[in-house]
Amino acid sequence: MEEVAPNVFRASGTDVNVVILRDGGALTLIDGGYPGDVAAVEDAIRRLGRRPQDVEAMLLTHAHIDHMGAVVAFHEQYGIPVLTDPVEVAHARRDYLEQATGRDFVPMLHKHGVLPWLLRIARAGATRQLSVEAGGFAPGEALDLPGAPVPVATHGHTSGHTAFHLPGPGVVVTGDALVTAHPLSKLRGPQLLPQVFDHGGHHTLTALDQLAALDADTVVPGHGPAVFMPVAAAVDQARRRAR
Repeated sequence: MEEVAPNVFRASGTDVNVVILRDGGALTLIDGGYPGDVAAVEDAIRRLGRRPQDVEAMLLTHAHIDHMGAVVAFHEQYGIPVLTDPVEVAHARRDYLEQATGRDFVPMLHKHGVLPWLLRIARAGATRQLSVEAGGFAPGEALDLPGAPVPVATHGHTSGHTAFHLPGPGVVVTGDALVTAHPLSKLRGPQLLPQVFDHGGHHTLTALDQLAALDADTVVPGHGPAVFMPVAAAVDQARRRAR
């Protein structure tokens, strides 16, 4: 686990990140890894001297299986509320699905690293069916939660994808709107995910405009290490790589 800024922690699941915000004894959890990552998320919370019950609310950047594991588990076990963009609420409930399936990767099986990654995430629960009843929030307004995260609408990776800005420490949690590594990418550093993962109308480049306008010099992505650079510079790098 890495403290990327005061009281902002990045923990790792199976090739995916989880973010914990701490305010005194209270926590906010952003995303939850795969179903198989629940124990790792709980361990990260206990390493802070806290219990899952100390999480006041859980925020979903988007309702893909690799971000829902501990969110669904803690909601069911402890009744912790889940919040996401109003557009993403129906996706989290599984009224529809905007997520790549195994058949999407069949044409890619010959590429280096694809099959080991598929086997790894299958062991982590990627084929499970998860849903959660989430509430919506108003993008652009600080939430009354530990860390006071500000939702930033970054629709594109999914129809209701959201990033979270922490103005105090100058951090932005970008979810999958901007990442810094992925097993299916040979790149390192700020970049977009491969297009196979985009399910919100392919507006990912437009979503970057919302990130570039933020005052933040620490970027914590959904996949890959945190980078310590102005988010506008990270966005510029991702744009150039997407051309």
